[in-house]
Amino acid sequence: MELCGGAGHSKEILKKLNKEGLLIGIDRDLEALEAAKNNLKKFSNVKYVYDNHDNIKQILERLNIEKVDGILLDLGVSSYQLDERNRGFSYLGENELDMRMDKTQKLTAKEVINTYPEEKLANIIYEYGEERFSRHIAKNICIDRKKEFINTTKQLVEIIEKSIPKSKQKSGHPAKKTFQAIRIEVNNEIEPLYETVINCIKCLNTGGRICIITFHSLEDRAVKNAYIDSAGKCKCPKDLPYCVCGAKSLGEIITRKPIIATKEEQFNNSRSKSAKLRIFEKR
Repeated sequence: MELCGGAGHSKEILKKLNKEGLLIGIDRDLEALEAAKNNLKKFSNVKYVYDNHDNIKQILERLNIEKVDGILLDLGVSSYQLDERNRGFSYLGENELDMRMDKTQKLTAKEVINTYPEEKLANIIYEYGEERFSRHIAKNICIDRKKEFINTTKQLVEIIEKSIPKSKQKSGHPAKKTFQAIRIEVNNEIEPLYETVINCIKCLNTGGRICIITFHSLEDRAVKNAYIDSAGKCKCPKDLPYCVCGAKSLGEIITRKPIIATKEEQFNNSRSKSAKLRIFEKR
């Protein structure tokens, strides 16, 4: 039995499952689930779950499933969501500021941009986007929103562009980091991630593996730390003669270094350039 958080790789997984195998596809984006159903309509051994992979334990309990053989988490925003410009994830074009993966939730990018205090905005853009000009951007957002409600992606892009010196706008789109940060805040992508990985490992059968694809350093760091702790890393001071912290190993890290896309893969899919794959095996 395989469990997949995000439906993008489901077809490849199904090819490897026998007729008795079961794939559970989880996504909090209802549109993505519908797209997956259409893409996998030839397969009958799939369960589609409209939920968040953070709720892995509760999801399996509802399905009366105790353990699974494999888990794939494809983190972050999907190509489908980026390409659907009206979702507001992309900094290209002019669309409503939304950025919700689950369109039923209340918090939107529009609310974050127009209501968050300047300091909180600056911290989010710096921490989640690693944007060095975060304070300039937050300041200009607060100045502009007093004049006019910031409703569209184009309005936000224009504020970001004027907040970053032209001489520093060299690599990539100047709005990329800020849009990433706002998206992460809207969808609460980082805060629960460490515990989610731990819970996923506990839901594996012995010999089962969890594979996680990340797309930026914050995700990768949380996954890496969860793997290290799950492998039983001792947290005792180095001067103690023996371990007293009770570190317990749940398994083994298979990838000491993350697997990255080949040059050919990056050429065929530019979005794979930042992708990192880490694997852990339950023992």
